Amino acid sequence: MDLNPQKTAFLFPGQGSQVLGMGSELSSKYPVARATFEEADQILGFSLSNIMWEKEDGLNDTANTQPALFVHSIAAWRVFSEIAPEFEPASVAGHSLGELSALVVGKSISFEDGLRLVRRRGELMRHAGEIAPGGMAAILGLDIPVLEKICAEASEGDEAIQVANDNCPGQVVISGAKPALKRALTLATEAGARRALPLAVSIAPHSSLMSAIQAEFDEAVENVEIREASLLVVGNVGAKPLSIIAEIEADLRAQLTSRVRWTESIQYMISQGVETFVELGSRNVLTGLLRRIDRGVKGIPLGEAKDFEKFFS
Repeated sequence: MDLNPQKTAFLFPGQGSQVLGMGSELSSKYPVARATFEEADQILGFSLSNIMWEKEDGLNDTANTQPALFVHSIAAWRVFSEIAPEFEPASVAGHSLGELSALVVGKSISFEDGLRLVRRRGELMRHAGEIAPGGMAAILGLDIPVLEKICAEASEGDEAIQVANDNCPGQVVISGAKPALKRALTLATEAGARRALPLAVSIAPHSSLMSAIQAEFDEAVENVEIREASLLVVGNVGAKPLSIIAEIEADLRAQLTSRVRWTESIQYMISQGVETFVELGSRNVLTGLLRRIDRGVKGIPLGEAKDFEKFFS
């Protein structure tokens, strides 16, 4: 392994990175990963690992997707830590629900509390989709100021749409009420978007529609013991470090209805000297986005046994 800890950041994926079988190979090869999945099953009171490895419909239920991604990320991090116990990255960050993985790695939240909170988050977001249905769309080829103007124009009364994920230059996700989403797609196409694609979801994360479950999620956050992080954790909402407990709590709460400022988060870490980003968990979505943000940095996805064997050989 040729990594400089002072120039390395750990990244943790969010929803959309899930795939049937995720973590199974890792669990078979590394006892610490297997123990992590078993611990999660025990905490939740049902076999999440069985859903992850054998039940695609169950995995794609938001209430399961979010804890599944969280547990896989923590299992991958524990494998990394067992192989390289002295390694401490310069910073950590997670995309949307991945921020909870980052907070566990930063020792701000325990694994058990993080798992219970991310499970509750998924349940509540699914519920929000039932009582306040919405949708999302990926827009390629338009920049943020143009999309902000389009969203403002497409929003009417209670039918609001907003930028939800600033993933990388030229790849942005918008989220909100379906009528506003439809209008925004038309406007984006007229404005010259390379592609404007509705996503196959019935919920509208990171939009005002999540206000329907805000109070219940706030209560869930209040029931978690949060400590100051031992690592620099870059938050989604402000794209800056979460230094004190109050900032961590505020970021977790605001996440539901706020934009994921991922491009800015990566740029901040690069400005602090990070040159290599290690993505711990399912697939390689975040390392793929890096190429569009800054071609001068390196991305390394580590999620399954073959990834670790290749990297540490």
